[in-house]
Amino acid sequence: MIHIQNLTKTFNPGTPQEFTALRDITFDVGENELVLLKGVSGSGKSTLLAIVASMLKPTSGEVIVEGKHVAKLPDLHASRFRATTIGFIFQSFNLLGHLSVADNVSVPLIPLGLRQKEIDQKVERALRIANIVHKKETPAHALSGGEKQRCAIARALVSDPKLILCDEPTANLDRDNALVFVEAVKDLKKRGYTLVIATHDTLFDDLAEVDQVIRIENGVIL
Repeated sequence: MIHIQNLTKTFNPGTPQEFTALRDITFDVGENELVLLKGVSGSGKSTLLAIVASMLKPTSGEVIVEGKHVAKLPDLHASRFRATTIGFIFQSFNLLGHLSVADNVSVPLIPLGLRQKEIDQKVERALRIANIVHKKETPAHALSGGEKQRCAIARALVSDPKLILCDEPTANLDRDNALVFVEAVKDLKKRGYTLVIATHDTLFDDLAEVDQVIRIENGVIL
């Protein structure tokens, strides 16, 4: 599913602000694996996820996701790749507060040019998997923290991607809602998704479903 070889990412190269966020990273993720990226804030986890999602280009190295060399994709192709292959769950949810839950979930489908009937079917399916269908007409700003997270899960699932990337998904949740998210992750793995979760939350540490734990410190795998 994911092959990363000798990946390095340097910001502002050749300037006084030069900073190497990732250095010589190598690892593989198999299909239907649940992988944890563990490390403190600033260790490089979020940068790594952004590169896998083709939102950032690496400075050097190889990044292959589902057989595609994502580091080499032109911007237009990278956007379509993200829309069809990857679901991304952000730490801060990144919902549009004035839009309903259903409209927020439908946003990733916009670049695909689908008919409205197909959009509605995909949104309904994602809402049901994420257990938020009962709030489909509610504006995002009126949701609780846990409901916002479920909306974010549905949005990540709506295009039926094979890979789900999660960036500190429980950081803005209380413990009860964080536990709900952990259960959702277990369910997604049972459904056949591949998940990579960047986190320092100990709630994930003892999950039997975890296949790999990759520890990162100062941009280097330990």
